[in-house]
Amino acid sequence: MKKILTLCLLCIIYIPIFSQKKDLTLNEIWSEYKFYPKYLSSIKSSTDGEYYTTLKNTKEGQEIHKFKFSNNKKIKTLFKSNDFDISRIYNYSFSNDERKILLATKTEKIYRYSTKSIFYTYNIYTDKLNKVSDDKIMHATFSPDGEKIAYVKENNLFIYEINNQTITQITTDGKENHIINGSSDWVYEEEFGLIRSFEWSPDSKNIAYYKFNEQNVPEFSMDIFRGNLYPKQKKFKYPKAGEENSIVKIYIYDLELLKNKFIYTDKDYEYIPRIKWTNSAEKLVLYGMNRYQNELDFIVVNSNDASNSILFTERDNYYIDVHDNLTFLPDNKFIWTSEKDGYNHIYLKDLNGLDIQLTKGNWEVTDFHGINSDIMKLYYTSTQDGSINRSLFVLDLELDKTTKLSKNIGNNNSIFSKGMKYYINSFSQANTPEKFTLHNANGDEIDVLNDNEELLKIMAEYNLSEKKIFTIQTKNAQLNTWMIKPPNFDENKKYPLYMFVYGGPGSQEVKNSFDYDYFWHQMLAQKGYIVACVDNRGTGGKGAEFKKLTYKELGRYETIDQIDAAKYFRDLSYVDSARIGIQGWSYGGYMSSLAITKGADVFKLAVAIAPVTNWRFYDNIYTERYMRTPDENTSGYDENSPINYVENLKGHYLLIHGGADDNVHVQNSMEMISALVAANKQFDLFIYPDKNHGIYGKNTRLHLYQKITDFILNNL
Repeated sequence: MKKILTLCLLCIIYIPIFSQKKDLTLNEIWSEYKFYPKYLSSIKSSTDGEYYTTLKNTKEGQEIHKFKFSNNKKIKTLFKSNDFDISRIYNYSFSNDERKILLATKTEKIYRYSTKSIFYTYNIYTDKLNKVSDDKIMHATFSPDGEKIAYVKENNLFIYEINNQTITQITTDGKENHIINGSSDWVYEEEFGLIRSFEWSPDSKNIAYYKFNEQNVPEFSMDIFRGNLYPKQKKFKYPKAGEENSIVKIYIYDLELLKNKFIYTDKDYEYIPRIKWTNSAEKLVLYGMNRYQNELDFIVVNSNDASNSILFTERDNYYIDVHDNLTFLPDNKFIWTSEKDGYNHIYLKDLNGLDIQLTKGNWEVTDFHGINSDIMKLYYTSTQDGSINRSLFVLDLELDKTTKLSKNIGNNNSIFSKGMKYYINSFSQANTPEKFTLHNANGDEIDVLNDNEELLKIMAEYNLSEKKIFTIQTKNAQLNTWMIKPPNFDENKKYPLYMFVYGGPGSQEVKNSFDYDYFWHQMLAQKGYIVACVDNRGTGGKGAEFKKLTYKELGRYETIDQIDAAKYFRDLSYVDSARIGIQGWSYGGYMSSLAITKGADVFKLAVAIAPVTNWRFYDNIYTERYMRTPDENTSGYDENSPINYVENLKGHYLLIHGGADDNVHVQNSMEMISALVAANKQFDLFIYPDKNHGIYGKNTRLHLYQKITDFILNNL
């Protein structure tokens, strides 16, 4: 009897200990990055589409491994960094014949996407490594024949001959903050996603390239403090709303004649956001756009004499989003996507005027992957399973039949091999991290590449609540929403509500996919907060009209929707209506600033990180796309700027910015500060010296989230 009693006591003592789950800590999330999912890095398909390579980190260094798609078996190791005295590899690429590898090392960031590196060529067959240049260079790219490399250095375009290691300088007029050849200016990189601004012709005999003349673009400057007795001033050209742009010209350089040809077009375009060669070395395509970005000319250029003509023109009542969904097929046909029927869909066109819509429906094509022209099958990802999901489909053009390849509902992101025979799929859901699988083109799974099983086991040790996705109906719209309730939620209690917002044009925060902020949101829920996010009107996934409703009125309808959503939540029996807060970063910081001012009676706290506070301070390509110029739309700018509503502020407001933010300049926060002081409004402020728009590096993220968390705990 005594033994039985002792055993029972042991059960009572030990069972709760073994079943108890842990709470998250900021240090685990933002210092140890304990919950960061594993991803596949630098995967590249072979030219024949039968193999793929990946960059692996090892104890000795880095290695490039080659695998066979059909069975995922490793074939060989192509390169080992420890065999050579080179530093960490940032990226790599192959020549078309796959005999040579181009390696980027000692990489240094310039702006958000652009970098410069020390580049090497490695010959797989001779095991020889050669440095392309002793200097850091940009955009090094093999010619299609694999014999040359084009690159940019100090705003000029160069060609490196691999066999004899000679260098030819194509342009000589490059100068910082004046002329850029072969690379983009700040605003093209940020808003058009154009980084490398040159393209080899298919026969390697010509290079088409951009020349940006930015002499008349106004200059922005910011001080860099760390490591300097006197602050160092960084200057760069940044065209704000209504200001002058770079003058952009396209040239073709003939490598045989050593001659540049300027492409003169009949129309004077404000923007040329893309150039691309067709399958023919004699034809180059340009996109020409007006300043309003609501008209796009598709221009075909004859590379022999630079003559050109407009094949077709796209027009929109609001604006046109520039995309890379242009794929050339045999017989002068090509694939194009457009929102002209109200949703983004795929069209088959040719150089003679053919125009056939291939996909139709009240859903969006979010990614065009390519077409296998041998079997006439086209692959794309869309919102056919709902705006919060992404699913992979194949369209059989001969049978006019669409088949879904995705096996699970959630976020499917696919990378196809060349030739479209295989693909690697990344799948996640709101509460489940990415799982990477290898498939053939029929959708059959070949192998699991990474299932993040270790992370799932770690997550199982913690006290996590389900992130639920649903819709709410406000008086103006039905809006996608996610919510995380505290563990051991009691519907008879009242909980504070903390909302997250981005809300910018075409964006989506409410998706059935996994993101790392999930863990911080869970931590707030563990501390007794209901955490929620709502995608307002103007966001993506629901067609052009829903997205473009905010045209010329950025901030108006979005703020109305966020306030209405907060009122919806406020009326729930378990929400404490006196304790509602909101947070956002960048466009989200703009939104949270509007929410705490225009919605001062609803929101009691707001955190704004790197916010735009007046659209006059932001770049012209982005701002004018949605707002036109300040002179044309004065009321749109003024009536939707939080600076003009600071008198309404009642609650707690925390303003955070990076002092070296080249994107949303700290000027935005300085102007907001001045307005708040003039209105005699108290607020909290933190500036991170020398940090850019991302506000990261060493302990910065931990410090940032500790500050935000303390602000929430102390004031909401």
